[in-house]
Amino acid sequence: MYISRRAELKKLVNSGIIILFGNNESPCNYPNNGYYPFRQDSSFLYYFGQRRDGLVGVIDIDNDSEMMIGDDIDIEDIVWYGSVDSVKELAAQVGVTKTSPMKELENICNEATRQKRTIHFLPPYRHDTKIQIMDLLGIHPSKQKEAASVELIKAIVKMRQCKTDIEIAEIEKACAIGYQMHTHAMRLTKPGLTEKYIGGQVDGMAHSLGEHESFATIFTQHGEIMHGNPSYNILESGRLALCDAGAENREGYCSDNTRTYPVNGKFTQRQLDIYSIVEACHDYALEVAKPGVFYYDVHMNVCRLMTEKLKELGLMKGDTEEAVQAGAHAMFLPHGLGHMMGMDVHDMEGLGQNYVGFDEEIQPSTQFGTNALRCGKRLQEGFVMTDEPGIYFIPALIDDWRAQGLHKDFINYDLLETYKDFGGIRLEDDILITKDGCRFLGKDLIPYHPKDVEAFMENN
Repeated sequence: MYISRRAELKKLVNSGIIILFGNNESPCNYPNNGYYPFRQDSSFLYYFGQRRDGLVGVIDIDNDSEMMIGDDIDIEDIVWYGSVDSVKELAAQVGVTKTSPMKELENICNEATRQKRTIHFLPPYRHDTKIQIMDLLGIHPSKQKEAASVELIKAIVKMRQCKTDIEIAEIEKACAIGYQMHTHAMRLTKPGLTEKYIGGQVDGMAHSLGEHESFATIFTQHGEIMHGNPSYNILESGRLALCDAGAENREGYCSDNTRTYPVNGKFTQRQLDIYSIVEACHDYALEVAKPGVFYYDVHMNVCRLMTEKLKELGLMKGDTEEAVQAGAHAMFLPHGLGHMMGMDVHDMEGLGQNYVGFDEEIQPSTQFGTNALRCGKRLQEGFVMTDEPGIYFIPALIDDWRAQGLHKDFINYDLLETYKDFGGIRLEDDILITKDGCRFLGKDLIPYHPKDVEAFMENN
């Protein structure tokens, strides 16, 4: 698998040298205090498959050769951390026959520069890698993002965006862990506990059954805060709890789900009114997402449905199409419907959103709310997307727009004022674009229909 991936990459990039930097350990305060959990760079993992720190992959396209570069650990490390395979052994496991110590990378880069050959590298995101690139190529960290190889970026996006059956199976494994994380949270949630306690239990499940969580877990009664990290706030009866969490499995593939449910296990009618709109939008995306359709259009169709239903409640008014085109719906949905998912929970976004979620056919919107849509391009079979509509009542945003008189022809601000204490609702699942439509990923679906949620919380 890794041999074939590297071979395909050579064909797509055509000439030069590709350098894929693996990640290094990141010390917590200082090295002897231990390290943050290690996570290998996803592109290195995709092409070279090894999770050890301090490795670099070199692909010489013109000479059709590949090399894994890194230093073997010394006896002092073995004393503290145990023995690991040598770099030569690690390379052989993924079909690479050549290895060299890290100091050789400088000679490789110098020789390529002397011969005026192109050295392809990806946009770095870690400061130690940026320093290494500066030492090797003389490019200042502030210039490295623009100096990164667009040809390499596009080649990797082309290869990684459509998931193979093997990859889909790995994502399904991550979804199975995500199911356990979310249902565990639903069982535990009740008045009197802290957000922090539930969030910690969710993280523990991810670490127990997989590698770790795929992103920082969100568990909060303030669902109107997009990234509401668990706090020491006490869960209160009558409030809604929003849990956005996912797992990363041992192969680096991710899940990402969100559920919103009543702390006391029973929805109020007011909560059901809003929840049912989000539920309808969540399910509608499954009807319209299929190969050949722009995900931007799926997003906008969901926004139209949401606007229609908010009009029925009296929170919005006026012509639906005019309201959506003006961006009035972003008062309630200030983010996009979803993003690509795979080896990263926001798959490949570090390579540049313009290349990953957009392309020559479509570029990101500049309109508030819609500009947060991470992927708008034409869907293909094998894409894995998140479907995550939400409705949020953000007091500061309500006050800001009302003071400016924004969208007053489409928003009923007087009624909206009465929702300032509501919070927010989001429902999210992972979908696979299939030959003629799409389907949920995960053998078991986390309960989300209101009756199912209430029954689960009552009986578990």
